[in-house]
Parts: sequence; structure tokens; C-alpha cells
Amino acid sequence: MSSATKKASPADPSTADQITALQARISKQEAQLVTRAERIRQLEEMIRTFQRKSFVGSGEQASAAQLGLFNEAEELVEEGTSEVAVKPHTRQRRGRPALPPELPREEVVYDLAEADKICPHDGEALERIGEETSEQLDIIPAQVKVIRHVRLKYACPCCKSHVATAAKPAQPLGKSMAAPGLLAYIATAKYVDALPLYRQTQQFARLGVELDRTTLANWMVKCGALVQPLINRLTELILDEPVVSMDETTVQVLKEPDKPAQSASYMWVMGVGPPGQRLRVYHYASSRSGDVPQALLEGFEGALMVDGYSGYNAACKALGVDRLGCWAHARRKFFDAAKLQPKGKTGRPDQALAMIAKLYRVEREAAELEPAHRHQLRQERSRPVIEALEAWLTKTQPRVAPKTKLGEALHYLQAQWPPLVRYLEDGRYPIDNNPIENAIRPFAIGRKNWLFSNSPAGVRASANLYSLIESAKGNGLEPYAYLRHIFKELPLAETVDDIDALLPQAIKGVDS
Repeated sequence: MSSATKKASPADPSTADQITALQARISKQEAQLVTRAERIRQLEEMIRTFQRKSFVGSGEQASAAQLGLFNEAEELVEEGTSEVAVKPHTRQRRGRPALPPELPREEVVYDLAEADKICPHDGEALERIGEETSEQLDIIPAQVKVIRHVRLKYACPCCKSHVATAAKPAQPLGKSMAAPGLLAYIATAKYVDALPLYRQTQQFARLGVELDRTTLANWMVKCGALVQPLINRLTELILDEPVVSMDETTVQVLKEPDKPAQSASYMWVMGVGPPGQRLRVYHYASSRSGDVPQALLEGFEGALMVDGYSGYNAACKALGVDRLGCWAHARRKFFDAAKLQPKGKTGRPDQALAMIAKLYRVEREAAELEPAHRHQLRQERSRPVIEALEAWLTKTQPRVAPKTKLGEALHYLQAQWPPLVRYLEDGRYPIDNNPIENAIRPFAIGRKNWLFSNSPAGVRASANLYSLIESAKGNGLEPYAYLRHIFKELPLAETVDDIDALLPQAIKGVDS
């Protein structure tokens, strides 16, 4: 046989090397294709996210498809998606709201003319048989008045040397012309209604009173310092509770020492209490460092409910505090992933949402229970759902690209799992941090209007006034009436008992 007709032996080294190189090349190309496919999915998610932010509301209301999964999440097929028919929404018509009965009434009576009180058929006089009543809501614009403090003086008619003058009660700002009602009005407009001070000066001008913005700002700074004793007591009471919730948000301060005006500072909020008895304390700090919550929580021995921010880890470790995770944050990430699915489709994000919804259904049923009974109900109803969700997480996470929205949601759930499930250990522990996030919202809304604070003194005053207002609201008090009462009575307080009597939870009601 000639050399030209010889075939290469399977054991030929050069052929084996070529095969190995070809296989490596194919594997590399396959890996590149997988990477490109994942990148395409990420870009598609980004496009759908931008479209959703532009054209769709930002609420977290579950779709009809998700609600349909409520009791069958663990029975869904793991791979693929299925089409679900969405039930059409029927809008309910609401009647006109009733006007509050405690509002003052002014009655206007309409009567027939005397000529019309005669029957046109037989000429007999008509008899009154009743009336028809309807109500309208009217408003009297803000009224400004001047309070003249007249201090009577007396002198001895004999020696002519002794003179006595009647004392005036201590005022919130000393010799300032601002009365407690005016200070409460300005603070309520700024911190409740998010009305910047410069707009308030325009309102006062329309009422015939010229006040400049600097004057109003100085009044608010002094009011913030005035209420500091109340803030100190609120802080002490919060740290005595078994569970404290915390959150933080950015704030820009123009004249922060050693920091550019454009840099971010932070407003921290901590709070406790069930609905109707909630206390809130805001604290300004120039950074988001973990040293801030550690300092704020000094002496605290309970459990801390927070989101996934790692800055809380050092405080929990240093203080020996248990960290609780927020299921609302975990749910939100799956919700974001679910909304990127094709319309009418359900899949893995919906499975997680359905199981989390089961946990919240147990919490709604346990809301009015004592902690011991709530703990028992969680063991019976919530723990099996937690175990099923953990098994689903273990099975699903390796199959999902980590940089997709679903991958991010799965990673958050896995990383936060120990603090997330710790709420099962004690009936006093909440399932999420929603109440304290709701306390952040008024500040965030106000920030959109006034944009920044001029100085650390101003933002600290704002923190104190927000603390009082949100604590008042958390105890069912009307903010203006409460602040007016505080600004009037606090200058007269001399003891700790006097201070405690002015705390929101100690006041049953105040007149506006």
C-alpha cells in the first residue's frame, strides 16, 4: 500500500490534538453564546423596566394572575410559563362623602313667598309638612390677628419707690413676635403639607403681613431646639422597647463643614409601636456609616428591624442585637421581576410572590392576637410556607442568570434569609419594616419641594419637628393642634413629669 493511500491512525497525536483544540473552540463559542444570550435578556429587561417606569404606575398591587397562584404556588411547573386569563376590573361608584358632624353649622332657611302659600286649586292656606335639607362645605380663609400683652404696673402711693409689674408667662421664643399658633401654623405647613417657607411668605403677604423667609427659618431652628427635651424622652422610650425599626434616606445640606454642597447627607429614622401608639425619632447625620445606628442604639437590648443595608451589621454585632429582615423588600424585588414578564404570563417570580402572600395572610389574621398566640399561629401556618420557599429557592437559584431581575431577587432572598425568617422566633417581631418606611415618606415628599437644607442646624431642627409631628400622627393627634399646645406649654415645663405630660401618647386630645 502506497503512502498516499494510508489513513491516519486514531492514535495519531496530531489528529488527537486537532480534535481537542476543536472541542475547546466549540466549548468557548458555546460559552460566548450563553453569555451573549444572558446579556440580551438583561438588555431586554432594562428596556421593559424603562418602559414600565415611563408608562405604568409604580404600585405593588398583585395582578389577577398572581392572586390565582395564591394557594397553588408550590404546584406550578418549574420550567416555562403558562397563559392565564385576567378577570376584567369593574370600577365601583362611590357616593358623596358625609361631612363631619363636629363641624360648625350655619343654617340658611328658604321659605315660600306669602302668595305662594295659597293652594291654586281651592284657595286654602298651605300647611307646613316638612323640609328638604342639603349641605355644602364652605371655608373661611386664614385670619391673622395681633395679641397685645398688657402688663399692668402698680406703685406705692406713699414711698413712691416700690413698683410692681404683672409677669407675662414664658413664651416659646422669648421676645419674638411669633405666638405659639403662628409657629405651629408655619411648622405644619412645612413639615406636614410640604410647603416651602418662601411660598408661605407669599401667603402671608396676601394676608397683609410681610415676613421674610430668613425670619421664618430662624423661628423653625429655634423651635427645633425648644422641643429637644421631648425628643430626648422619645428616644429613651423607643430604646426601652423590645423591637426597634430603622431606615435612612438622603438629604442635601449646603453648608455642611468639610463637605461639598452637592454631597449627600442622611436622615435616619427609628420607631416603635403598633398602630395608634407609634413613636418616631428622626436624626440627622452627615454620613451613612454604620457608626450612626450604633450610636443611636446605644443601650438598646432588643431586636432591630431593617432593610438589607449592610451598614446595620456592625451595630447589631457590637450591641449584641438580633437583626430582623424585611419581607416587603424581598417581595418588592420579585414584584419587579414579575412585571418584566410578557403580558398575561406567569412564572418563577409569581411563585415566590404567591408564597410570600401566604405569609402576609397569616399576619393579617394574627394582627389582633397577643404575641404568644401570634407566635403559635406562625409556627403552625407560616413555618411550613417558609420551608417550602427555602426548598424552592435552593432549586431555582442555580437555574437563573444572576444579573437578571429574577437573579437579583433570588440573591437578595438567599443573602437575607437568616434575618428574614427570624420573625418566626418571637410573636413581638414584625414581618416587615413598612411602618418606618411610611414614616420616611413625609420627609421624602417634603424634600421634593424644598430640595435641600441650608445648614446642619436647620436640618437638625427639621428632624426634631418631624419627630414630634409623626409621633403625634401616630397617636391620633392633629399636628397643628398638638404643636400649638406644645409651643404654649413647653416653656412652662420644669420637671421630667412636666415633659412626659406633653408627649404625644400622654395627650388624649388637644383643641385646635
